[in-house]
Amino acid sequence: MIVADSATENDTETMMREDYPLVKFIPAKENIGFVGTVENGYRASSGKYILILNGDILIKKNSVETLLEYIQRNPQVGLVGPKLLNFNETLQPSCFKFYSFFTILYRRTLLGKMKFARKHLDDFMMKDFDHNKPKEADWIMGSAIISSREKIEKVGLMDKQYKLYFEDVDWCRRFWEKEYKVVYYPNSEMYHYHGKGSSGKGVFKTLISKKLAWIHVFSALKYFWKYKGKPLPEHN
Repeated sequence: MIVADSATENDTETMMREDYPLVKFIPAKENIGFVGTVENGYRASSGKYILILNGDILIKKNSVETLLEYIQRNPQVGLVGPKLLNFNETLQPSCFKFYSFFTILYRRTLLGKMKFARKHLDDFMMKDFDHNKPKEADWIMGSAIISSREKIEKVGLMDKQYKLYFEDVDWCRRFWEKEYKVVYYPNSEMYHYHGKGSSGKGVFKTLISKKLAWIHVFSALKYFWKYKGKPLPEHN
């Protein structure tokens, strides 16, 4: 088990060294963001399979083993994620269609209240299938995700240009481009404390007062610029 940290405080490092000596702890004095933290953890790893978990994930019994067994049985699969649950046992969306410019527009403006926009967003969030069944997805949330070292070496690590947000979207797209499937696998379940830090009560209040909302928008612009003119990967 590896715990990689960002902007590590002295007390945290002392606690990890003294209370969890069997855990490989990778500190970082600077705020290197999610992508940098994941890369540091990956560089310190040696396993054939790599499971990435956010610090706000709680695993349920056998959830890790179930993911591992699935990816071992299906060599064409590159990334697999579990069903994510809120702490009241309700479903937390974790598999999605690829973003378009309109997805961002509808999610960040009052247009999202229109019927055509809600239809687009429902399609983006894949609300039209039984989330108790496995399903290929354009992308899955990076909060809990497993892959093999072999496939990661072929695809590459997450793109460091994303300070926050869209690193999982981009990574999944690159796996599809290498013809590796991305799969939502609900036979494995984990709890996720999802704070929704970039959302707000109103669009103008959100964009003005919440730094995370701006980061989300800028990350989207980076993503669209990176893939401008490129067709989306085809899959079933």
